[in-house]
This record gives sequence, C-alpha cells and structure tokens, in this order.
Amino acid sequence: MSRLVHLGLDVGGTASRWVACDDGGEVLARGQAGGATGHIFNPAEKERLSLALGAIGKSLAEAGLAAKSLTAGITGYGSAVAVDVKGLAGQVLGIEPDAITIMDDIVLAYVANFAPGEGHLVAAGTGSVGLHIAQDGSFVRVGGRGILIDDAGSGSWIALKALDQIYRILDHTGSFAGAEALAEQMFAEIGGNRWHDVRQFIYAGDRGRIGSLAVAVARAAEAGDETALAILRQAGGELAELAKAMLSRVGERPIRFVGGVLQLHPVILGEINRCLDRHAVRSANADAALAAAQLRAGRHQAWNEVLAVTSSLA
Repeated sequence: MSRLVHLGLDVGGTASRWVACDDGGEVLARGQAGGATGHIFNPAEKERLSLALGAIGKSLAEAGLAAKSLTAGITGYGSAVAVDVKGLAGQVLGIEPDAITIMDDIVLAYVANFAPGEGHLVAAGTGSVGLHIAQDGSFVRVGGRGILIDDAGSGSWIALKALDQIYRILDHTGSFAGAEALAEQMFAEIGGNRWHDVRQFIYAGDRGRIGSLAVAVARAAEAGDETALAILRQAGGELAELAKAMLSRVGERPIRFVGGVLQLHPVILGEINRCLDRHAVRSANADAALAAAQLRAGRHQAWNEVLAVTSSLA
C-alpha cells in the first residue's frame, strides 16, 4: 500500500520541481518533471501540464508514495482557469478537490521567502515579475505581462534581445563581426544558423523554449563577447527597475531576487546591486516546492488565511 504524502509543486515554463513530505513536513522524496504553464485554454499547454503531472504521479508511485494533498505554484495561472486546472490536477493525481490549492508561481515564491508583508520579491526566470503581498492579502504586482509586451530582464527577454542585436549587426555589416561568439552560441543552441532554423525555433516554440536560449547568451558572455555582456548587464538593470517600482509604491522593505536568470552570469546581480546600492538587496534560493508541500503539513501558518484571499494575481 502506498504511503500518503503532501505534494508540493513549483511549475515553471522550463521545469516542474516537486517535493513530497509527511504530516510533520519532513521531506520523503523530491524530483523534477517537464515544464508547463497554467495556460490550459491552449490545448498544447493543457497537454504539457497533464504530461508533467502524470510524470510526477509516476515518480511518486515508483517510490511507493501517493499524494493526499496538492499545493502548487504554476506560472501563468489565473482565476479564469482555476476550476479547470484544479480539475485536471485532481484527475491526473487522484486527489480530492478540497485537498488541492493552486496559486501563481510568483505567489508561491513569495511564500517561500517572506512572511506576509515582510518584503519585496523579484522573480526572473522564463518571465519576470515583482510582487509584494501585504498582511491583509492585498498585493502590488509589477511587470509580468509576458514576452510580447515586456518581461524585461527575463530569460526570454535576454534571448530575444540577443537575436535582435546579432541580426541588426548582420543587416548593417553583412556579417556578425563583433558579436561572433554570441551568434555562434545562439545558433548552436537553436540547432542551425539559417533564418529558417531561427524562425521555426522562435515562432513555433513556447516561451520556455525561447527562454532556454538565455544560456547561450551567458556562454558568449563567459567567452568575453561584449554584446552578450551588455545584454546581461541591461537585464540586471531592468530587474532592478521592478524593485524600484515596488519601493515607490509600497515603501522600503528588504528586496530578494529569485530565479534562474540570476545564475546565468555574475554581471546580472552585479548590475542589480549597483542600481539598488542604498537598499537591502540579496539573491535567494528558497525551495518553493518544499514550502508548498509544507503548507498542508502545518508549516507557514501565517500564510493560510492570506492565501485564501491571494492565490491568484489575475
């Protein structure tokens, strides 16, 4: 017979991380599955989420575990899809609806890093967004409007900015002179250097796939490519602007930056610190999936009432 556990998920565009814990909040298992979003009004995204949940359920079963509750933070989640997402998760994992709590991934990241009202959080992964959640459940959100509008400083933004820069150079000079390393790394990650290859990768891909190209920019920067370094430095400045927006609207609080973008290259955090040199700033790596699992296990009690008000920002 399978051991019943509390399951916590942190679902991003490129990966879904999960933790299973017991009633005391102790970790019994953890793992990772494919990325997904809450955009299940799109059939392809619904399939991605279903596959990720299915893979997690399979991993639990192989470990002799079964989820009795689910707390998940999902990128792109909003109130408009709440019923459908909860229904899909319950169906795939075999969990009763009243034992399922779904929230935005940025809300979960805030829960993992702060007590209610304690600070400002800037998350920079596939997308970018800033958030402050007050003790009464009200919130201030800045950015996070997707790559077609902004998401400045995010992995997707870095990738698209790099492509824009190398093609501008090509248009003006007929070559990639001065940004050879960046072009080489980008095309290697894409799998070809023809316009057809790039067009298919970008326009037939999801934002997670586009965001994955940011690692190519980081590799070029490591090789000393000045164009790549300038893009990453600009990304740090853009992320600092999200923090400045929250400082302006809410007031002085500790600021934490989270997300995979911060690990790309030291110049990003260096620029953030330069732009916010008079404020309490640090990068953080709190385990969001663990925080999610432990919510049902009785930890993070201060958040229970707040999350009843603020599970979705859309």
